[in-house]
Amino acid sequence: MSNFFHGIDPIVYEGPDSTSPLTFRHYNPDEVIMGKRMEEHLRFAVAYWHSFAWEGGDPFGGQTFERPWHPQDDIGRAKTKADAAFDLFDILGQPYFCWHDADIRPEGDSFAASLSNFETIIDYFEEKMSSRKIKLLWGTANMFSHRRWMSGASTNPDPDIFAYSAATVKTCMDATHRLNGENYVLWGGREGYETLLNTDMGRELDHMGRFLNMVVDYKHKIGFKGTILVEPKPQEPSKHQYDYDAATCYGFLQKYGLENEVKLNLEQGHAILAGHSFEHEIATAAALGVLGSIDMNRNDYQSGWDTDQFPNNTPEVALAYYHILKDGGFSTGGTNFDAKLRRQSLDAEDLVAAHIGGMDICARGFKAAAAMIEDGGLDKALAARYSGWDSASAKEMLDSDLSAIFDQVHSGQINPQPTSGRQEILENYVNRFV
Repeated sequence: MSNFFHGIDPIVYEGPDSTSPLTFRHYNPDEVIMGKRMEEHLRFAVAYWHSFAWEGGDPFGGQTFERPWHPQDDIGRAKTKADAAFDLFDILGQPYFCWHDADIRPEGDSFAASLSNFETIIDYFEEKMSSRKIKLLWGTANMFSHRRWMSGASTNPDPDIFAYSAATVKTCMDATHRLNGENYVLWGGREGYETLLNTDMGRELDHMGRFLNMVVDYKHKIGFKGTILVEPKPQEPSKHQYDYDAATCYGFLQKYGLENEVKLNLEQGHAILAGHSFEHEIATAAALGVLGSIDMNRNDYQSGWDTDQFPNNTPEVALAYYHILKDGGFSTGGTNFDAKLRRQSLDAEDLVAAHIGGMDICARGFKAAAAMIEDGGLDKALAARYSGWDSASAKEMLDSDLSAIFDQVHSGQINPQPTSGRQEILENYVNRFV
């Protein structure tokens, strides 16, 4: 145990009546729901960047956290950070974690130096993982923080940046494959534009599509069995992001022939920034066959940026998991806490408690979702609302044409009458479970 988490014991399930701030009240990893253990359904992951790399800044102020591994510019401190991270994994007992390359290694003065630092930490991770059950849900490359990425990565007007991006992703995919990661994520933090005055949008989209095809080709070349994921995000930091939401990403994948190779990693906070609900984004991805994994957090509805707070809204979480379960549940994906402490929450105990709360909220929401599915009320309501489409005449109409349909309507055979959507009744139904 590192000194950072000294005195904090592994978290155990004590049930809803527990009054301890450091215990699970709802997340019982061994509880069987719909034929599987809760741990296997939810597949929790801790995000290395927010939990350990982030220093507590916001758009109006800098560092508030003073951790033993700060500043993060030395391989020794990177190992200290890894020691603390794996201690948190031991305390929480979640099955997975996730990283960006820049989270885990110090930046070198050249690509080769950064790669050497990265490989040193991957060696260190491999050693630590060999004696634990913890696994890698996914790895990814940070191609948005360093100034070299200010005009994008694969969409950059400079071909040298495209090359640097390709080399960076290769190293991260190699490391993910080596650690038996179950997915590889691409998040285009600056794949967008600030003004069209200096942007050739068509060329940038083509380059982004070619880049992603290279990633898929490399996945097959090295025999990586995991899923390639892209993560939609609107507005921030670029004013116009090319990966705005689930539907936009699907259109992009279709255009570049990738809809059968790539799925989506969806984040609640990003859904809010796009003007959607998390439920909407998950349902959209599921309907299009590209639901892969989720980043679980929440946004402050009064703020205009991605605040990445830990989840605390059970009804929202329940509806998210409802659609995930209706889609068959996670395969390689999982629930990654892409969430960070508030900048005033300075203590190690705050970090542990935040994850406990998030895991408990997800467990409550998941159990509510499973109960709704087992009850079948929403399925029955949908079946009733769309029952007209089960008739032979309705099915024939879809194989007909406008003229034939006109003749039926004009002759008086069809005279539709509105029926209730029963929204309030269905909302009350959901509230019975949450």
